[in-house]
Amino acid sequence: MKETADFLYQAFKARDTRFDGRVFVGISSTKIYCRPVCHARQAKKENCTFFSSAAEAEQAGYRPCLLCRPELAPGNSITDASSALAHKAARLMEEHCGDGQNVEELAARLGCSGRHLRRVFMEEYHVTPVQYLQTCRLLLAKNLLTDTELSVLEVAMASGFGSLRRLNDLFKKKYNLSPTALRKNADRGKPQTNAVTVGLGYHPPYRWEEVLDFLSLRAIPGVELVAGGAYMRTVRLRGRGGENFCGWIRVENRPQKNMLSVTLSDTLIHVLPQTLARVKHLFDLYCEPGTIYETLQSINEIHPDICRPGIRVPGCFEPFEMAVRAVLGQQISVKAAGTLAGKLARTYGTPIETGIENLACTFPAAEDIAALHDNIEEHLGVLGVIASRSRCILALAEAVKNGQIELKGCAEPKEEMEKLMAIKGIGSWTAKYIAMRTMSWPDAFLETDMGIKHALPGRTPKELLELSEKWRPWRSYATMCLWNMEV
Repeated sequence: MKETADFLYQAFKARDTRFDGRVFVGISSTKIYCRPVCHARQAKKENCTFFSSAAEAEQAGYRPCLLCRPELAPGNSITDASSALAHKAARLMEEHCGDGQNVEELAARLGCSGRHLRRVFMEEYHVTPVQYLQTCRLLLAKNLLTDTELSVLEVAMASGFGSLRRLNDLFKKKYNLSPTALRKNADRGKPQTNAVTVGLGYHPPYRWEEVLDFLSLRAIPGVELVAGGAYMRTVRLRGRGGENFCGWIRVENRPQKNMLSVTLSDTLIHVLPQTLARVKHLFDLYCEPGTIYETLQSINEIHPDICRPGIRVPGCFEPFEMAVRAVLGQQISVKAAGTLAGKLARTYGTPIETGIENLACTFPAAEDIAALHDNIEEHLGVLGVIASRSRCILALAEAVKNGQIELKGCAEPKEEMEKLMAIKGIGSWTAKYIAMRTMSWPDAFLETDMGIKHALPGRTPKELLELSEKWRPWRSYATMCLWNMEV
């Protein structure tokens, strides 16, 4: 750990939320490891060992606390990491822990050798990628056993163990407890439904209403809905065998627990890790608001109270959907772009039954749009999309389908932006916006954006870009602060 043990123990005593997810505390007297915000009786300093990840604590022989539940701890920002590569690998493992992907395949996806990935991962997390992946699966299983009514077999399969025997063996080996015994200790009496609810932690504060307002304004009719303080949407994800799984999710804030409550239809159990990882990305749950506020508070010298702690940059759930929505939004209003996207979804998406009013279809995948190749202008023209934009959407779909453009968090934003701008009809603003929302790029600044110009009047784009230098590497968050000022 970079910080001293004395400093970390003081943070542990104070239950400092800034360290939640960054530090885990192993208690030698109980062989339990906790989050620094745990409300159990505090251990003596000499009994505490500090770890940088839950996986490191488990490899040292500690079991997760049943009170503070380390599986609910928020993650860390990529930019703050000493190795962005290691953090990207960790996120991919969290998302695909049920897919059976090995380290060599993971390294290839990240553009490096398996040996190099193992080295940087060990330096960053003090465990091997395989050990980290094992902990991801164990903690996901623990979360599902505690909070859902899924059978133990369903939990084993959803968590990527492949068999009930494997789950039982690892639980007993690592936690000295069987999955069935853990479930008996959890609160029971939950009603049986056709949905599953799981918690995802975040670093407080979280400006939830601002995120909902942003998503509500840009929601695609039939696909997304913001109502009653919750975000809802349809989902279509591909499983490990290539089959598609469709369903719906509902996300609500639980500020008293610093947690989002994610309810999903039971049809998505087979792609549960993917679903939860995408919710984390959509709602920017890796954000560390204290660190960002320290850098951006100088914005308040321009206008008081523009920057407030807890700002988030909404990501996306489905990258291709978001990219198409961005292309449709060029030179027309946000509302008009949403209307066009809704028509596209209803016409070429997949109809599904959700039981939720106004949620009736998924957005078409890149393959679905690419299949319209021969008559793209005619197909999209009848929906109200102009010919040049139809051709742009087709080119984007083909590039994504063929793997020529990567629109996910593991991508290198600057490389992918160059590829995006090589498509006729995609300029700098659109490429930056897509990178900000699909690739988790924290340093996008849209100096030509009208909202930015209205918030910071009297400056040329060049002057705005120069002004933004002081807000690196969090200029995406600065952009959100300035946009919120205009709302």
